[in-house]
Amino acid sequence: MITRLSTKFMNITISTMCKSNQIAKAETVLIDGIKLGLNPDIITYNTLIDGYCRFVGIDAAYNILNRMKEAGINPDVVSYNSLSSGAVRKCLLQKSLDLFDEMLQSGIRPDVWSYNILMHCYFRLGKPEEANGVFRDIFERGEIYPSMASYNVMINGLCKNGYVNNALMLFRNLRRRGFVPEVLTYNAMINGLCKARRLADARRVLNEFCDFGFEPNAITYTTVMKCCFRCGRLEQGLEILSEMRRKGFTFDGFAYCTVVAALVKTGRIEEADEIAEKMMSNGLVPDLASYNTMINLFCRQGRFDEALRLVDEIEKQGMKCDQYTHTIIIHGLCKDGNFEGAEKHLDYMNTLGFGFNLVAFNSILDCLGKAGDIDKAVKVFDSMEVKDSFTYTSLLHNLCRAKKFRIASKLLVASIEDGFQILRATQRAVIDGLTTSGLVYEARKVKLKIQRARLVH
Repeated sequence: MITRLSTKFMNITISTMCKSNQIAKAETVLIDGIKLGLNPDIITYNTLIDGYCRFVGIDAAYNILNRMKEAGINPDVVSYNSLSSGAVRKCLLQKSLDLFDEMLQSGIRPDVWSYNILMHCYFRLGKPEEANGVFRDIFERGEIYPSMASYNVMINGLCKNGYVNNALMLFRNLRRRGFVPEVLTYNAMINGLCKARRLADARRVLNEFCDFGFEPNAITYTTVMKCCFRCGRLEQGLEILSEMRRKGFTFDGFAYCTVVAALVKTGRIEEADEIAEKMMSNGLVPDLASYNTMINLFCRQGRFDEALRLVDEIEKQGMKCDQYTHTIIIHGLCKDGNFEGAEKHLDYMNTLGFGFNLVAFNSILDCLGKAGDIDKAVKVFDSMEVKDSFTYTSLLHNLCRAKKFRIASKLLVASIEDGFQILRATQRAVIDGLTTSGLVYEARKVKLKIQRARLVH
């Protein structure tokens, strides 16, 4: 009795060490325990397997199976479930499938968690048919019954793989099968419907959520609100925001910035500014994505000093601006006609160790062309290390606006021969420009060269 209780105490100590990422100390506790005459049991080793999976690696965790066998303890279903789950977390999906097969070959019967992990693995691999086959297998065997977690895995996996209708049918049948959907279930279903832009269905499920006595959290509301904005239903999105306020939800930076971004995109700058000020006055510490949204708002208003102040604030918060942050500022300066400032900020980016910024160069190129400085735009184009289809399309469009159709035609042919996808409308603009300028023969030659280049690619 004393030994069993002591082993239990040793297991609790090892578990505490493993959860706090002190694997070496956990191993020391095990060694000391064995020296004192304590016999480790299956729980001891399964605890170590889980700790190694989380903090060391799957191979190291798998080696514990051999240590178990040497100690005369056979691995059980929990041992393999921990290994399989750890493999999925590390994105070693094939390894997880191999472990499931090894478990079967060892004569260990899978439990419902084994099947849940297997289904999750298949969904992550983009094999929803196989996952559905495993789910059906649970029913057909009749030995193991699916849990609520099984349905959550299925609903979430089906939504993420584009089978939203199937997920909704399964969701509707839950109560008939004796299950009550959890908050996690509703959130997965609502998120899937929102990503499929099925706003009406998402709102319906959200209302059901409340009718059954559940309290949607801020994530639920923010998901639906973002869907409203994506679908162009700005007023509905703002209604969701008002509902969140009425119910006393504490907004995070993501919720506020979702609203600000939507208002900025629709040109409602004053309202966006009010929401942004409210966010700051509530003492919320934004994350980098939130700061980027605020910087975008200030740049669109021409408030570059405030945008740069936020860049300094990001550094004070211990965060680092990413390439997107600086690109927003460069684009804003270009739109404002301050090309000198944009180029200086681009040079500043280089001093920070950022690589070639294609998006920023494309912005400078496009804005120079639209401002009528086509010669400088061409110089920027020639200086670019990397170009994409947008680079060529933008310059071609602006060359046509400047009536420089011959230069545009040479560039068009060269870009298509190099395999870039140029918009058909841009191609027509170049050819029509040559024709209306009296260069009919050159227009025909360009058409022929384009046709040949298409055959090659």
